[in-house]
Amino acid sequence: MAILDNIAKAAKDFFIEDDGHGAAKAEPTRPLPTAQTPYTPPVAASPVAFGTAPTTTVTQPEQRHLDHISTLLTGDGKDFVAYTKMVKSMAASGLAGPVLYQTAFNAFAAITGLDLPSLLASADQFEQKLAADRTKVLERHREKLGEIQTPKAPPSAIVQLLQQEKQLQADLADLTRKLEEKSQQLVAAQQQLNDERQKATAALASYELANASATADLSAHRQAVSAMVK
Repeated sequence: MAILDNIAKAAKDFFIEDDGHGAAKAEPTRPLPTAQTPYTPPVAASPVAFGTAPTTTVTQPEQRHLDHISTLLTGDGKDFVAYTKMVKSMAASGLAGPVLYQTAFNAFAAITGLDLPSLLASADQFEQKLAADRTKVLERHREKLGEIQTPKAPPSAIVQLLQQEKQLQADLADLTRKLEEKSQQLVAAQQQLNDERQKATAALASYELANASATADLSAHRQAVSAMVK
């Protein structure tokens, strides 16, 4: 049957590496009449950075993150990740739903000798590995944000900038206080200067008045004496 040939080919393509010449792709076969809609495993939502509100929507993980996750999911070829690759390979043959997973498991178990409990245990191990790694990443993220501090660990760039910001804010507050003090001193000095100018102006006016009075008095007496001489 064509469907069996496609399943065999999928298993062969999965476990036998390409020889470099590239075999021609098999013609897609028609799904079985009872086949259900192809199963799509749920994709976990990208975790929001711990302690921060999302500002933009992440549309695609960075390649370095994909590479990191790929290393976590690297096994010996007889594990749940290898089984999921078998499932994806057989899905191209037209299988879907429970039939796809059961057929893939039968082929996988025949080749690897892995039973169902062991396969599920392998899935648990990978899930625990991903969960543990996420915990570590979140802890490092919180450390970068300065929410927690690891003894003897050098401060992150964010922590250093936070410290710099705090110091600059303190310096600015101190300068603001000093500026306010100097502003008050300036106002007082200007007021004192204005008072002294008024005093000096008043004193000069008083002197001019006294000088003019003395000059006039002296001139009058001089004129009187001059009249006597004549």
